[in-house]
Amino acid sequence: MDFSFTEEQTLLQDSVEKFITNDYHFEDRQKVIKTDLGFSAENWNTFAELGWLGVPFAEEDGGFGGGAVELMLMMESFGKGLVVEPFLPSIVMAGGVIKHGSDAQKESLLAPMIAGAKRAALAYAEPQSRFNLADVSVTAKKDGDSYTLNGAKCVVLGGPGADMFVVSTRTDGGQRDQDGISMFVVPADANGVSRRDYPTVDGGQACELTLENVSVAADHLIGEEGKGYAILEQAIDESILAVGSQAVGAMEVLYKTTVEYCKTREQFGQPIGKFQVLQHRMVDMFMEHEQSKSLMYMAAMRMDEGYGPEAQKAISAFKVQIGKSGRFVGQNAIQLHGGMGMTDELSVGHYFKRITVIETLFGNADHHLRRYGSL
Repeated sequence: MDFSFTEEQTLLQDSVEKFITNDYHFEDRQKVIKTDLGFSAENWNTFAELGWLGVPFAEEDGGFGGGAVELMLMMESFGKGLVVEPFLPSIVMAGGVIKHGSDAQKESLLAPMIAGAKRAALAYAEPQSRFNLADVSVTAKKDGDSYTLNGAKCVVLGGPGADMFVVSTRTDGGQRDQDGISMFVVPADANGVSRRDYPTVDGGQACELTLENVSVAADHLIGEEGKGYAILEQAIDESILAVGSQAVGAMEVLYKTTVEYCKTREQFGQPIGKFQVLQHRMVDMFMEHEQSKSLMYMAAMRMDEGYGPEAQKAISAFKVQIGKSGRFVGQNAIQLHGGMGMTDELSVGHYFKRITVIETLFGNADHHLRRYGSL
């Protein structure tokens, strides 16, 4: 199996890592997450100018024709920098649904997203649904040439700064049926749309979305009516690859930072890195990261080969490994740094918070073990 990257993939990886190293400083990140926007508009425009916002989309849709490997490389680097700009919620999650729309929809919706002029958010989770994508109670009832949407969505990542929401709705069937789910694009300023914004523990932003008799035209439907589950499932699996890659990048920073700290922190007249028991602990951290990275490559290659049961199994296996390894690496990084590991001034605690959120995002390890066994 060939694990080498193409020249274009290497150039993409180098450009992102160069930006993270030279221009994305932890202190600046901590300042922008406290602003109303929650991220840097300047950085978002830079992402657009460099073409990163178009990487996951096909060339005929105005993108650069990147696949799962390109997404993996970008998100791994974003994880190293703890990037808070809404690439995941807007481009990967919402864009992952919109790219299955009609040519007219892609032209009107994807083009401004790729240019950085518009941002979207995917509203799919509901308070009772937990990790079941098919558990949808938000209704969309047809009314002539339009649909009327009613219901509420929770934990809409990137929702506070979104210009539009991609919403999973129930147009037919029972509350947990996979058939009967339809995806709609809802403008953020539409009548009847309200939201409650809040920050997330890892420095991001989310909202609770309420829809009260929201009317949208029929051309706001993505794909076929009642056939939206397959589109949503693929978008979420692509998002799992993205956040898992972020976790791999964060784990690399955590174990390397911990090794460097243990070389300089002295106890009993010598660096604590000379204690054999701590050396073993750091080797275990390295091994957990390497195992996660191996499954990341496997998941990306399976997704590029074609989306289906094998790709889904690889994604779930990757998510299980991330849940296990992320917790181990994060907890040991905190412990080996001592009390200062949880201070806001040190980046280690913030990486641990990001990994902790990723552990449960889109399904925890137990959920994906069951999914793996059922495929």
